[in-house]
Amino acid sequence: MTLALRYAARSDRGLIRAKNDDSVYAGPRLLAVADGMGGYAGGDVASQVVIAALEHLDEEPPTGDMLAALARATNEGTEHLRELVREDHALEGMGTTLTALLFAGSRIALCHIGDSRGYLLRDGVFAQITHDDTFVQAMIDEGRITEEEARSHPQRNLILRALNGNDVEPDLSIREARVDDRYLLCSDGLSGVVSDETIHEALQIPDPQEAANRLIELALRGGGPDNITCVVADVIEDSRDGDTAMIDPVVDGAAGDNVGQRDIDPMSSAGRAALAAPEKPLARVAARAVSPPPPRRRTRVLVGLVAAVVVLALAAGGIWTYVMSQYFVGVLQGDGEVEQVAIFRGVNAELVGVDFYRLHEQTEILMADLTTTARNSVMDGIPADDLGAAQGILDNLLDARLPVCAEPSTRSSSTPTTVSTPAGPSAEPPGGQPPASQSGPSASSSTGAAPSGSTRETTAAEQGTRSSANCREDN
Repeated sequence: MTLALRYAARSDRGLIRAKNDDSVYAGPRLLAVADGMGGYAGGDVASQVVIAALEHLDEEPPTGDMLAALARATNEGTEHLRELVREDHALEGMGTTLTALLFAGSRIALCHIGDSRGYLLRDGVFAQITHDDTFVQAMIDEGRITEEEARSHPQRNLILRALNGNDVEPDLSIREARVDDRYLLCSDGLSGVVSDETIHEALQIPDPQEAANRLIELALRGGGPDNITCVVADVIEDSRDGDTAMIDPVVDGAAGDNVGQRDIDPMSSAGRAALAAPEKPLARVAARAVSPPPPRRRTRVLVGLVAAVVVLALAAGGIWTYVMSQYFVGVLQGDGEVEQVAIFRGVNAELVGVDFYRLHEQTEILMADLTTTARNSVMDGIPADDLGAAQGILDNLLDARLPVCAEPSTRSSSTPTTVSTPAGPSAEPPGGQPPASQSGPSASSSTGAAPSGSTRETTAAEQGTRSSANCREDN
């Protein structure tokens, strides 16, 4: 029995991005999705280059080692990226994910790196067949967060591996192909917006093209915050209907010059957002992933070794330099229990004991002086495109401080408030009870010389208003 693929592919810019950095290829033998990243000049270039390096695999039936063929083609794409960066430094920092299937006979070779995904629907069971190379997936593997928590994690877009011109080995595996299997390859513009349950439901649509259209529609309904790309492919018997197996490949997204893409309407809210939105940064870090061991088996020495490997991997890939070019505003634990706002270089993330950030500037803004909303934002870490943007965030936080506590009416601007206590051997009232608090209007206070006896400054707690959660000290 001869098997074939019946496939459909689509790529959409989405509702926010000004351009499409995704590329997709779908042919009789090759299916591939690449999600480019790295700014206006590089994301689309990176995805195009890698897809172009793989296209020749679709020309003739694969012979020999399919995994080796995929690996060679991927390496060719990596080398081409390296050459482009060498020739034009403006492209430095670009990169791309890749999820590709090479089909021959009853076997399917899978190549994967990054956070684009591959899914398989077989006998009604829907399962992901790739493993995300992301920071949050590493935390899931460690048992530190759940998959549900990962969907809203601040670092959910942080990628640990991608194709960026540095030497990296993608994940390679062989799978058995069966009639009626349905494969889905997609960028995170789909999987990051639409739940697996909803994707599974959409894949029940029999026609691959209609299913692909439905998936794009669902991601757009979810806000379309990123480029959206998918391939839907069915494994069929080639002899069943000679017209069902497509012959011409489908190339879309950046690799296909975005044929059929919707124009941006500058008058719509989504269009204005697209024209103003920054390009997708490589705050998705590409490096060799290090799988952390189970938490219970860790030792201090092992954690140190793994941490060293992570740092060396980042440095070898040139990624640490990129990470340190980023900024965010976060919390710095000061002396004692005092928490202050600070600017950090890097990204607000940590992996196997390695902080991906360094302190850049400590400020005098106290966390306790901020409104609840501003305080929560700083606790989460506020990313900034550059140092100037971080300074702008600090200016906004100054405006988000609580109002200054009202000064007591009896306090002079030049002389500290004093409280008079009677002189004598004992200040305790009859009955051995402690003296009543001397604060507020009933307290004896003076702005001049104190009568005989001891004097002291009134504390914030005694004045009452200064310890209120609705105001702050004038500092």
